[in-house]
Amino acid sequence: MPAKKKGKSKSKKMSGPMTGAGLISFYEEYEGQVKMSPTSLVLLSIGFTVIVLIARALF
Repeated sequence: MPAKKKGKSKSKKMSGPMTGAGLISFYEEYEGQVKMSPTSLVLLSIGFTVIVLIARALF
């Protein structure tokens, strides 16, 4: 049997203690986020407000 190396390899990623149990490590950054510019967010909120005001006036 070949002897095991005692040092950790540099290519290994450090992981939390719960990843071995099959649990998700939440400290990793999630890339599936919706990204919007602040200008489009303000315009979207103003448009939604206008739609709600018109709906309240008509019904």
